[in-house]
Amino acid sequence: MPRRLSNLTHLGHLGVGALCSLMLVASSPPPLRGRVKAIIVTRIHVSKGDRTMDLYDGSTLVATYAVAVGRGGAGHKKMEGDNVTPVGHYHVVTRVPSHLRVFMRLDYPNADDRARFEELKRHGELPKNATIGGEIGIHGEPPEVKPFNKFDYGSHGCVVLENAEIDEVSRMVPDGTPVDIDD
Repeated sequence: MPRRLSNLTHLGHLGVGALCSLMLVASSPPPLRGRVKAIIVTRIHVSKGDRTMDLYDGSTLVATYAVAVGRGGAGHKKMEGDNVTPVGHYHVVTRVPSHLRVFMRLDYPNADDRARFEELKRHGELPKNATIGGEIGIHGEPPEVKPFNKFDYGSHGCVVLENAEIDEVSRMVPDGTPVDIDD
C-alpha cells in the first residue's frame, strides 16, 4: 500500500486532469488482439492476364494474391487437357484436404461451359472423343514442383497459390462464394 500511495503522490504533480486521463487509460479494455472480426470473403475475382486473385467482402477489397493459372493461355476452356483456366462465373462448391494442400473445387463445368463445349463439338472444332473435363479449383503448391515459383508456373487449368496463401484463403472463403474468372 505505501508504494501505491507514493506513486499517486508522484502523479499528483501531473494535475487532476492528467490523473483522470491516466485512470481512464488504465481502465480501458485490453487491445483487440484475438478479438478482431474474421474476414469473410463474399466474392472472388481472378484475372488470368494479370495473374491476380482479388478477394472482396461486399464491395471492399480485402486481399490480393499473385496466382499461377493454366499454361494453356487466354480464352475459354474448350476441353479436358487443354490446360486452360476457364473463363466465366463459378462458385466454390467444396474444399478438401489434398496433396495440393487444400483444394477448393469450383463448379466447372457450368451450363455455359457445357453449351459452348457441345457447340464446338457440333461444328467439328473438337475431336469426337473430347471430354469437357472438370476438377478445376483453387489450390496450393504441387508437391512435385520444388522449388515452387508461382510466377513461372503454369497449371493444368487451376488457380494456384503458395501453401501459406491457400491456408489463409481457405479460412476466409466459405463454400458457395462466387468466383469470376476473366482474361
